Amino acid sequence: MSVSTPGAAATSSHGGSGRRLIVTADDFGLSAAVNAAVIDAHLNGILTAASLMVAGAAAQAAVALAHAQPSLAVGLHVVLVDGKPFLPPDRIPDLVGADGLFRNDLAKVGASIFFRPKVAAQVAAEVEAQFQAFRATGLPLDHVNAHKHYHLHPTVGRILLDAARRHGARAMRVPVEPAEVIRAVTPEVDLGLHHVTGPWAKLLRAKVRRAGLAAPDQVLGLAWTGAVTTERLRGALARLPPGVTEIYLHPATSDDVPGGAPGYRYRDELAALLDPEVNALAAAFPRGGFRDLPLTLE
Repeated sequence: MSVSTPGAAATSSHGGSGRRLIVTADDFGLSAAVNAAVIDAHLNGILTAASLMVAGAAAQAAVALAHAQPSLAVGLHVVLVDGKPFLPPDRIPDLVGADGLFRNDLAKVGASIFFRPKVAAQVAAEVEAQFQAFRATGLPLDHVNAHKHYHLHPTVGRILLDAARRHGARAMRVPVEPAEVIRAVTPEVDLGLHHVTGPWAKLLRAKVRRAGLAAPDQVLGLAWTGAVTTERLRGALARLPPGVTEIYLHPATSDDVPGGAPGYRYRDELAALLDPEVNALAAAFPRGGFRDLPLTLE
C-alpha cells in the first residue's frame, strides 16, 4: 500500500527508516478561520488529515472544501464535552447544560456516564447521530477521534468503538505519547498528564486493534495541546520514532476562534505546519491519512 504526500507522487509505506507520518488538524468545521487554515496547511504545508466537527458552525463549508481537496483524509471528531451537540438538547438532557451546550465538568459527567445506564444511552444516541451526519457528507470516513480525548473513558470508548466498526471506520486515534520525544524537545513540560492518560490509552489501543481498526503506534500533541510551535514540530520530526506517528494540531488563521479554547496558539500552529524547515524534515517520511497506511494489529 502506498502513502500519498500532498503535491507529490505516492511513496512506499515501507520505505526509508520504517517511520510513517500522519499530520492531523482537529476541529475542522468549528469556524471559517479553522477551515481556511486546514486547506492552507494541506496545500502548502505538511497537513495530511483533518477531523470534522459535524455540529460545528462552519461544518457545511468544511465539507465543501474537503470534497474539493480529495487528497485530504477526513475523519470524524466526536464531540461529547465542551462543544455543541448534534442532537436537540431534550434528547440528551444529562449531557448538556442550561445553554444547550455540552457540559464542561468532565469528571462529574464521566461518572454519570459510567454509573447511570440512561446517561450512557444518551451518549450512544449522540455518537450515532454524529456518525450518521458524517455519512451524509459523502466523504470517506478516514478515522475517528474524540474531542478532549474523551474516548479514554471506558464507557465512551466502548460506544465509540462499536459505532466506528458499524460505520466502517478504518482507524481511531489513541493518544499514546512517546515521553522520550517530549522530554528531549521540551524538558520543561510537565508530563503529569501523560502518566495519568498513558495506561488508559494503551488499554484502549489494544481494544481498538483487536476490533480490527488501525491505531497509530504513537501520537504527539497531547502534552503540547494548543502550543505545537514551529520549534516543537521541528524537534518532533527530527526525533520521529519507528512506526506510524500521528501529530495533531489546532491551526487557524486567527487566535480569536469562536468556540475555541482560550490560550491556544492557533496562528502559531498554522505557521508551524507551513514552516519550510518543517516541510523539509517531513519530506523524509511517507505521509498520508490512515487510509494510506497498512493496518497494524496487536
